[in-house]
Amino acid sequence: MLEFVRANQIAVRGHNIFWEDPAYTPAWVRNLTSDQLQSAVNSRIQSLMHKYRGDFIHWDVSNEMLHFDFYEEKLGQNATLSFFETAHKADPLATLFMNEYNVVETCSDVKSTVDTFISRLKDLKRDDIKMGGIGLEGHFSVPNLPLMRATLDKLATLGLPIWLTEVDISKSFNKQKQAVYLEQVLREAYSHASVNGIMLWSAIHPYGCYQMCLTDNDLRNLPTGDVVDKLLQEWNTREITNQTDEYGSFSFYGFLGEYKVSVRYGDRFSNSTFSLLKGDETKHFNIQL
Repeated sequence: MLEFVRANQIAVRGHNIFWEDPAYTPAWVRNLTSDQLQSAVNSRIQSLMHKYRGDFIHWDVSNEMLHFDFYEEKLGQNATLSFFETAHKADPLATLFMNEYNVVETCSDVKSTVDTFISRLKDLKRDDIKMGGIGLEGHFSVPNLPLMRATLDKLATLGLPIWLTEVDISKSFNKQKQAVYLEQVLREAYSHASVNGIMLWSAIHPYGCYQMCLTDNDLRNLPTGDVVDKLLQEWNTREITNQTDEYGSFSFYGFLGEYKVSVRYGDRFSNSTFSLLKGDETKHFNIQL
């Protein structure tokens, strides 16, 4: 798989080193003594982080730690801190994430309110943990877009990159309704200045779709797949060719990122580059011929 993604220049997230939910922890791990578990924990971090060092841009270190605390119950309240410390030392270039569900999806889950999330993040930062990013799973039923926007705004005050890491829409809806809700969520996330990336949770297997899929088993687009294709096309920055006005100016709206500019006047020609970064002011770039 890594050979495939390297060949296609696809970035890879590591999900996850540990999962705090005992239901998804192997039985042999659940039955270890504290000393045995500590040894197993150290071995897993070192083996994963060194094997994939430089290959994974992110790691979800201790997944769903607001809802569950298997490792902290077994190893003490500082277990999570040690996970982050060890992971950072093993691969300093990987961005370490705190990943959680029901933060942007609903306000009815008392374990994962935005305030609880921020409080735990600040606890980790207080202990000088190299926390690099906020992972919001995004398992939606009917999206509450005002809640989603307010949650993203509040998390953005921490100054950390935000990723929606596992976006899907409940299979309780028909495929058309799934597509409608998916587009709402993707547009809301993409339009927020602090959201750096979106990943879809679209697992398919021989028996059908787990929750939300983009294609059927014959790889034909479902309505959700059509939505993704449409938005990728809409959000793609294309080449623009135009003339300046009488004052030598040309204005355009663009996505954040790097731009190449070629300017021609008579027999004079110039190539230049510039970056569009976050900010409220209109950006001005001068190119001298």
